Amino acid sequence: MFHVEHGDAVARVIAVVNQKGGVGKTTTAVNLSAGLALAERRTVLIDLDPQGNATTGLGLNKAESRRTVYNVLLDNLPLSEATAATQLPFLGIVPSEMDLVGAEIELVGTSEREHRLKTAVDAARDQFEFIVIDCPPSLGLLTLNALTAADSVLIPLQCEYYAMEGLAQLIRTINMVRERLNPRLAVEGILFTMFDGRTSLAAQVKNEVHQHLGGQTFTTVIPRNVRLTEAPSHGRPVFLYDLRSSGSTAYLELTKEVLVHG
Repeated sequence: MFHVEHGDAVARVIAVVNQKGGVGKTTTAVNLSAGLALAERRTVLIDLDPQGNATTGLGLNKAESRRTVYNVLLDNLPLSEATAATQLPFLGIVPSEMDLVGAEIELVGTSEREHRLKTAVDAARDQFEFIVIDCPPSLGLLTLNALTAADSVLIPLQCEYYAMEGLAQLIRTINMVRERLNPRLAVEGILFTMFDGRTSLAAQVKNEVHQHLGGQTFTTVIPRNVRLTEAPSHGRPVFLYDLRSSGSTAYLELTKEVLVHG
């Protein structure tokens, strides 16, 4: 169990969202959370993706029975009681489980269905400095819960052919959430991931995003990096796997940017 302290801090809640899979979403959620923890900011990562890759990426075994985000959403379990310890003293995780696949269907019939996570998160804001949510690769009810609970959205974006189309759809969803569920929801930033500057398409997409949303992009760019792809299979954030890698350097720079935003 992760030791929770009540203090004067009021957590910033950041949802890491992209409805397209394979864009570095979970990698970003895990390594940003780890970066904040290395900066000695009390952080919890909520794994809201039924695939549970953030859970295993921080060294936890999904098969072990424990309290999970499912219990937070459906059983009103306090966030602190579902938070497990990780290898980093300042980082806890609320694990995912396969039952979360059915949670969207179960939530449909519940009252305040879009606000279930917000209720739990708001009650825990004085226990952490950062709450990071790894969303599923969809724009369903779980992601709506994250967007309703969050202060801001971090959007990992791979520079590929259909990137702008997916980004436009996501921004429409964010605007809908602002209108109906969470008026204060801001865009933390768009983060270019798996970036390969040698390809003309990557440069083209990056320029197009800058042209339309220049003020909302992070300066940091996450490169394609073998160490980043290897680290999760070892159950570690990249900093604990290879601190000298280009992936580690990039996520440390991202962490600094997020801290400055605050």
